[in-house]
Amino acid sequence: MKKILLILVIVLGLAQITKGQVVSCVPCDQLGMVINVGSQETSISIYHSGQYMTHPREYNVFVWEFSDQQGNLLHQDTLVDASTISFGHSWSLTDTIDVTVSLVNDSAILPNGNSINCLFEDQLYWKIDTFPSGTPYGMWTFIYNNPGVDLNTQTGIDNFVVENKRLIKVVDFLGRKNRGDKNKPLLYIYDDGTTEKKIILE
Repeated sequence: MKKILLILVIVLGLAQITKGQVVSCVPCDQLGMVINVGSQETSISIYHSGQYMTHPREYNVFVWEFSDQQGNLLHQDTLVDASTISFGHSWSLTDTIDVTVSLVNDSAILPNGNSINCLFEDQLYWKIDTFPSGTPYGMWTFIYNNPGVDLNTQTGIDNFVVENKRLIKVVDFLGRKNRGDKNKPLLYIYDDGTTEKKIILE
């Protein structure tokens, strides 16, 4: 009986304890922008789904930038707790406009535990189309409809770590040396101080 209790205490002691947290927003790649129907040749209105999908809403900060293909800034605005940006402009209908918006809310928690920090980039152009009756009409349209990118997730060569750890010994949960028997829970102890719990199944 003592052996069973000792094993149980050791196993429970080695088990990872995770803290519960409340997820209060959806990932960046599930958010996006939509041009509102009210947009005209000289005005634009864009809705961002992040306002209603990220909580607490009152801490949502949207930093909007609109620029031409030469990189000239045409319009910028920072909105807090707002789903839509609307403004008048004097852009040529033949221009392609770069749209960049950053959504930050340090109080909104993503499923991976990070706070939300998303970047959205796309391009607008004036699209000419025709109603079934044959009457032409125009509207501002996104070219790519890109989803957001999570800026908390960094990718690149700097993220790769070469692990040169060497196995020192393998023990069972009672601390007895083991050769790495199959179908048994074992602890693999490495020279860098890390320990892995493994069961090699046959």
